[in-house]
Order: sequence, then C-alpha cells, then structure tokens
Amino acid sequence: EGKPEGEGAAGRDAPDVIVFGGAGPEFSYPVLNRAFRHLQRGAHLVAMHRNLYWRTADGFDLDTGAFLPGLERAAGVTATVTGKPSPAFFDTALAHLGVPASEALMVGDDIESDVLAAQRHGITGVLVKTGKYLPETHRTADGTPDHVLDSFAGLPGLLGYT
Repeated sequence: EGKPEGEGAAGRDAPDVIVFGGAGPEFSYPVLNRAFRHLQRGAHLVAMHRNLYWRTADGFDLDTGAFLPGLERAAGVTATVTGKPSPAFFDTALAHLGVPASEALMVGDDIESDVLAAQRHGITGVLVKTGKYLPETHRTADGTPDHVLDSFAGLPGLLGYT
C-alpha cells in the first residue's frame, strides 16, 4: 500500500489485459511505460489495429502501430490484433454480412491495412485517394489494388449503378 503503480507485487489493480486503440492526445510516454510495466508482469496485449498514422485536423499524426512493435519487442510479447489487418477482423465482418469473401468489397484509404489485407483474405480491394491516401505509399506498396478511385463517390459507377 502507498507504493506507486507498478512497484511491489502485482497488486489488486494490475490489469490482465492492455488494450491499444488510437494514439490520441492521451497517448504519452508515461502511458506507454505504464503499459510496458504491466506487460512485464504478465498482462496480455491487445491492439485494435497496426496503423502507423492517421489524418487529423492538423494533418497526419502517428498512430499506435508506430509504437506497437517496440512495445512488443521490449516486453517480449506479441499483440493480438483484433482490427485491420487481422484475418479475424475480416472473418468477423464476412460472417456478420453473411457473404463469402468472393462477393465482398473492401473500400479504404489505407493500402496496406485496408485494401491489401482484404485482398489477402480473398476480398476485392478498392483504394480511394481520399483520407490518409498518399501517392508514395501507393507506389511503394507490396501489392496492387483491384480498383483505385479518386473518391468514394466513384463507387456507384464501379458497381454499375450509374
């Protein structure tokens, strides 16, 4: 009692699971270190995604995926990823929709986490040049989208609803 969090025995308040979502304003070095200490004590790491950056009103900001590999390596753990690009994410979406991958379409602005991840799962991948799209990321990607649209507004035409 009276010891700062992370000192002494695991304690009654020590979490069993650390969940990483987005790297918003509350994300900080002290928060990262607190998570690291909990992982060292045996907490499990769950990540909502591995996105490296996201678009904010101020421009692009780093997201948790930029910090996750370092945390995993330092703590000697591997995160369970529940969102994109995890196969579990796509399996859950397809099950919810009740359609096979061959009849699904993933539209996204992140070529790696959205489009190519969907394609690896047998889903048609459509990249939109809006949101966090960057031409250089598109050029250097490990694969090619099935379709590229200037914006989401082009989707009806792609689907034949013109």
